[in-house]
Amino acid sequence: MTIIGRFLDSVVEKGSIKVIHPDGACESFGTPTAGYPDVGIRLADKNVVRQILLDPRLGAAETFMDGRLIVEQGDIMELVQLLRANKPFERGGKIKDPGPFKKFRNHVAGRLDRINFLDRSKSNVAHHYDIGNDLYDLFLDDDLQYSCAYWDFELRGPDMTLEQAQADKKAHIAAKLDLKPGQRVLDIGCGWGGMALYLHRTTGVEVLGITLSEEQLKKARERAKQEGVADKVKFELIDYRDLAARDSGGFDRIVSVGMFEHVGTPQFRTFFRSCANLMTDDGVMLLHTIGRMGGPGTTDAFTRKYIFPGGYIPALSETLEASEPYRLIATDVENLRLHYAFTLREWYKRTVDNRDKIVALYDERFYRMWIFYLAGATAAFENGGMCNYQIQFSRNRRTLPLTRDYIGETEKGLRER
Repeated sequence: MTIIGRFLDSVVEKGSIKVIHPDGACESFGTPTAGYPDVGIRLADKNVVRQILLDPRLGAAETFMDGRLIVEQGDIMELVQLLRANKPFERGGKIKDPGPFKKFRNHVAGRLDRINFLDRSKSNVAHHYDIGNDLYDLFLDDDLQYSCAYWDFELRGPDMTLEQAQADKKAHIAAKLDLKPGQRVLDIGCGWGGMALYLHRTTGVEVLGITLSEEQLKKARERAKQEGVADKVKFELIDYRDLAARDSGGFDRIVSVGMFEHVGTPQFRTFFRSCANLMTDDGVMLLHTIGRMGGPGTTDAFTRKYIFPGGYIPALSETLEASEPYRLIATDVENLRLHYAFTLREWYKRTVDNRDKIVALYDERFYRMWIFYLAGATAAFENGGMCNYQIQFSRNRRTLPLTRDYIGETEKGLRER
């Protein structure tokens, strides 16, 4: 049995994988099982195995991107799913403390890459978001929501669309903000402006959206102008730290969706101090972020190199701990356990459907990189330790209604509009 064969034999029990080596030799592992994929791969040269063994995720990604790890049966989504599903986060069994080497490795790995100083933040954002709006137009919903949607299949039925799920996400967040007409809202990491425009359109609040992406800023301002609300929904290219130094205490509400993952652990406290100082004394904040269901971890080499340089997915413990020194009261915490998995599968489907357009915009290698990223992320939310947290903070324990009933009632009203 080959080295990679020994690895696959130890991992794949349910579902099956067939490996064809460069010399034509074939190995098979696992057992076909309902609900698990059956996959076949071909290794184009002998260095594929070596590259994967040196760094499994980065090596697998780069050999796939280069067309040297070829998926001949199934697709990259099914290959990653097969490996993840055989070792899920919630696999049960006896749990032991990690050894000292693993603790040290988890502490050190990627730490420098996550520092995210002010002068690096803009370049890190540009790496992912300034590659051109055309790509995002091809796989996102019509409002360009590049974050976890909210899938209420019980209400909407099994065939609900991504567009509906993203609209419901915005209503879910708006309800938790307990908005009133005339309030000032800050949207940190505003993307292409969809959330800010929605909040003004549905509740009458004034919004300032901030981003470090020039492509997003341009699109957001165009949208506000087209809707005739550029005087009420404004967008600015500025870091939250610079804004806090300039405009303290002026916002009744803060919303931040899908931005906290870019902050970097050493800046967590700076982020929450900035938010506290940007809010009025009875302000409310809703933080929507990808999170870890376990403790603090590390960012894998593929994601650091190709997708989100400077990014880090926080554990709930890290997030709350960083907020505590600034008297931000965590008034509500919700774990969206599988919602991002449904979102990512839809993004993956739309990406594959638009393969030719994406290859024409970039090249084949970029396309393979992008579907590897989406496939890996999907597997992490379906069987790994990833989830989404929505954390509501308030600076005053008396600001929000006494019970949570207002969230559901407001959300229902917003959905019916």
